[in-house]
Amino acid sequence: QVQLVESGGGLVQPGGSLRLSCAASGISVSSVGMSWFRQTPGKERELVAGIASNRGHGLTNYEGFAKGRFTISRDDDQNTMYLQMNNLKLEDTAVYYCKAVSVINYQTSEYWGQGTQVTVSS
Repeated sequence: QVQLVESGGGLVQPGGSLRLSCAASGISVSSVGMSWFRQTPGKERELVAGIASNRGHGLTNYEGFAKGRFTISRDDDQNTMYLQMNNLKLEDTAVYYCKAVSVINYQTSEYWGQGTQVTVSS
């Protein structure tokens, strides 16, 4: 059974930093594509950043608002993905979710964590 558990959210002042973690079980983070999404009330969930599997050379991609401020990474030994968020802005307030996409025998499976709240406020 695949389980993704996010942690690291909290309350931070504008300009501050947080590091989110997504601990995986039942799946290897190095073998699947993983990403961070976020969602605010009344809005659709939006992509923040993604990181490819080892097969995809671990390539990373970022949405415009995340470039230069956020860094996605993973620790294969800890089987955990991270999102380092620096210079946080009020508009970064959201619930952050991690997602894993596994493709086996041409079948795609998606897994989501339960989310972690990030609140940027003065």
